[in-house]
Amino acid sequence: MRKRHPAGGARPRSRTARAAGALVATLGLAASLLAPSASAQGETPAWDPAPSFTSTDQGDGTYTVPLFNADVPDISVARVPAAESGEGRDVYYMISTTMHLSPGAPIMRSYDLVNWEIVNYVFDRGSINDSFSLRNGENSYGQGQWASSLRYHEGRFYVFFNTNNLGGAYIYSTDDVENGSWDKIALGRGLHDGSLFFDESDGGTPYVFYGSGAVHAVRLSEDLTQIVAEYPNIVRPADYPGQPFVGGLFEGTQVFEIDGYYYLVLITWPSGQGRQVVLFRAEELLGRHATSDGSNPYVARSGLNSNGFAQGSLVPIAGEDGQDTWHGMFFRDTFPIGRIPALIPATWSDGWPVFGNAGVVPVGGAFPRPIELSEAEHRLERQRAIVASDDFDNDAPHRPWMDEEWDIPAAPDVDESLLGVELLTNGGFEDGTTGWQVNGTAQLAASEDAYSGDQALRVTGRVDTGSGPIQDVTAKVQPGITYDVSAMIRYDDPASPATKQFFITSHNGGSSYTNRATVTARRGEWARIEGSFTVPAGQPPTTMRLFVETPWVNSATVAADPAAHIMDLLVDDVSLVGRPTVTELPHPDEIAFNGSRLDEVWQWNHAPDNRYWSLTDRDGWLRLTTGKAVTGDYVFTKLGDRPGLTYLEEARNTLSQRTFGPRSSAETTLDFSGMRDGDTAGLAVYNRGFSYVAVRRDGGETTLGVVNRVQPFPVVVDQEATEAFLPGTTVDLGEATEVHLKADADFASPTGQLWTTFYYSLDGETWSPLGQRVGPQTLDGTLAHFMGHRFGLFNYATEETGGHVDFDHFLLSDTLTAQGAGIDTAPLEAAIAHAHTLDAADHPAPEWAAMQRELAKAEAAWERGFSTQNQVDAPERALSLELARLGVLTAQQPLDVTVTADTRCVVGRAVLAVRAHNGEEVPVTVRADSAHGSRTFADLAPGRSAAHAFTTRQVVLPPGEVSVTVTPEGGSPLELTVPHVAQSCGA
Repeated sequence: MRKRHPAGGARPRSRTARAAGALVATLGLAASLLAPSASAQGETPAWDPAPSFTSTDQGDGTYTVPLFNADVPDISVARVPAAESGEGRDVYYMISTTMHLSPGAPIMRSYDLVNWEIVNYVFDRGSINDSFSLRNGENSYGQGQWASSLRYHEGRFYVFFNTNNLGGAYIYSTDDVENGSWDKIALGRGLHDGSLFFDESDGGTPYVFYGSGAVHAVRLSEDLTQIVAEYPNIVRPADYPGQPFVGGLFEGTQVFEIDGYYYLVLITWPSGQGRQVVLFRAEELLGRHATSDGSNPYVARSGLNSNGFAQGSLVPIAGEDGQDTWHGMFFRDTFPIGRIPALIPATWSDGWPVFGNAGVVPVGGAFPRPIELSEAEHRLERQRAIVASDDFDNDAPHRPWMDEEWDIPAAPDVDESLLGVELLTNGGFEDGTTGWQVNGTAQLAASEDAYSGDQALRVTGRVDTGSGPIQDVTAKVQPGITYDVSAMIRYDDPASPATKQFFITSHNGGSSYTNRATVTARRGEWARIEGSFTVPAGQPPTTMRLFVETPWVNSATVAADPAAHIMDLLVDDVSLVGRPTVTELPHPDEIAFNGSRLDEVWQWNHAPDNRYWSLTDRDGWLRLTTGKAVTGDYVFTKLGDRPGLTYLEEARNTLSQRTFGPRSSAETTLDFSGMRDGDTAGLAVYNRGFSYVAVRRDGGETTLGVVNRVQPFPVVVDQEATEAFLPGTTVDLGEATEVHLKADADFASPTGQLWTTFYYSLDGETWSPLGQRVGPQTLDGTLAHFMGHRFGLFNYATEETGGHVDFDHFLLSDTLTAQGAGIDTAPLEAAIAHAHTLDAADHPAPEWAAMQRELAKAEAAWERGFSTQNQVDAPERALSLELARLGVLTAQQPLDVTVTADTRCVVGRAVLAVRAHNGEEVPVTVRADSAHGSRTFADLAPGRSAAHAFTTRQVVLPPGEVSVTVTPEGGSPLELTVPHVAQSCGA
């Protein structure tokens, strides 16, 4: 549709902002932080923007829970008090779990605990190993970074989290949580669901409380690099017999000190009940380890048992009397959207909180906002979000995690003579039991009842599920090599079950066992167990012994029905063969910054290969290039039965954002002219179960269609069949090279299920549905991905590499086509009209320029017209955010302080030098924040200068900017951005 220009004919001319210069910025002093009055602005169309897609702020002084209607699990919140924040008010930061996503461990900021935005990530990559990079058959689905704790201690920020498959627990720290890079410490062991705690009553002694099934603690060295003491079993469920709120799941510990008491906050899940919060309180932090008689001083209390709100954090809020009150921030399982947090007020009595309305927290219930802001500040906070549309203009700021450095390991030293040959001795048992030993207790004997050849192995007298033949292959397996393993198995006992699962398992030393292959056999018939596994690169096994077993059960279960668990069996043709080396090694360019900068809302599905995506190859487009072909050989290493991955799950460089409820819609334009035969690319709503619309090229022909994968998920996956287009959804694209795609995700029809309707357009104006809605997507009980469904842009190859596709924009809306509401342009019209009432002279130059950029985009969209609500909402949300930002920043008077940013080369690396000169008659404090660190020049005297050189560790430094805050003595702080030029220090 076409619309008249919302300004109504001739557009008011705005005065041009005073130029600051390319490298020198002259600052202005803020006259007021309040928006201009309505009378000063004159008559304007009613601009009253709706809250962001992830805000539940009702605009009437209340908010509803859960907060985001998006996946933000395992939250931990830290407060920076007003006296230390530099903003004159409390600032809150929150961290969440993102597992296998990259960048990971997002840092979110809020001023009111209701509205949040992402401001940083702790890391770009959890590791450069195979499992975090989708290399060599490995993956980190449902693993990676788990349950973090975020702490602010003596001016520094600390993050602790455990990893299930990346080397255990880590502590990261920075003095600049929003703009700084993070220092990393590896603790070298796993500490499940750990909570970092500085005991201020004991001089800030650092501890980590952790555990599943019980609460344990370790004390750290002063520099946090070592574990120096252990305190097991501080709290155990068995300590509280008869307490109905203690039992089942028992983890997610967070530790707080409030009014002389230590509180442990956990999630628990007693049998027959829902997930809930349990609290423990004592005056002795270490519990029984600190009492004279070893007694347990921790008193238990049910914290919250209402609608599944459970694991999370306590949050302090300063009251008018200067005393803190504490709220709860607990998440709730709301799949398939994900795990969603809720800010829940508490009433405290006798040192115990009662959360919600006398212990009740309704889903969708409303509570008063705990922190009041000015009208203009509140409007700005409501515009903040953890999702966003994107035009792929590569205009996001350069962020610290983009410069993360890694040491690339040397290529492994592989003994080629051990590849492609049989590694097991006498795997066919033609030489009886030669080469084999007994695992546990059993009798091994040759049998002529063979699957092939003359002999097999008969196993009798088994006493446990692992009893049987075992062979040591430690000296034969090599890191970085993929192995195919197989065996034939048969059992005949008529008292045994008609079917039985068998495994080939490796004993890796101590109590470490890994199932490598499985089959469900039928009684009286030979069955083949087969599978493959990769020994992680750089991790040669200290021990590996292969054996055949039935699923583990305890000795009492075995004794009750031995025929079901330890039946006699026949084994034949056991094989272990290493594949010839086609090992994919980490490459420096895979990891190095490639000049493309995505907004903070985006995360990759596993660490990306930076060689094969770009925002610079084509201006305004995201390019995804196939760097390798999918194999169909990947499996879920997290799950014991090792089910296969689909092609979509194996594909690298899938770019993702959270979905949001109750409804969310994403639109993009796909240029597929660069695709090659065997390529598939499109727009997905994905988890282990997924739905997507894609273009597929096969035999020179290009087809559009829809894929829908729902439960149950088989162990053996036929990737071609799983991702075949649904009948009735295909379109022959003929000679077309572009297609517009739209995914409407509905989480509300019914609640607990996701149904998606896909649309396409060849001209961007006329849209058609691709069949009916598809689904249902529901919670995967195996928690293989263990996160909510996400939007994803993807491209994968099945035949040859080098094909590429380009995505032009990603447009979000909370309105679905099926709702039949029509296209509402009024909010965009109001935003554009309001923008034309403002004057550049009334606002800071950088923020004014940002608003003008969004205004130009909004007006360009208006001129093009609209065929979907997404095309309206995307520019309106971006413009309204900048208008709201201007609402809290008004006129500035000149301040004689000059800040410059220069770049130069030192020893082959770029250095960023920032210099400040104070021409005022009073001292000023200058703080410079860059992607490479922060520096404060405190109390810079009149007429004096100060400088600092930031070491970037980069050979090539792209152009960027430094955020500067200047605070004159007795005055208000002023913020400005100082640009710097690029610098190349190459030979």
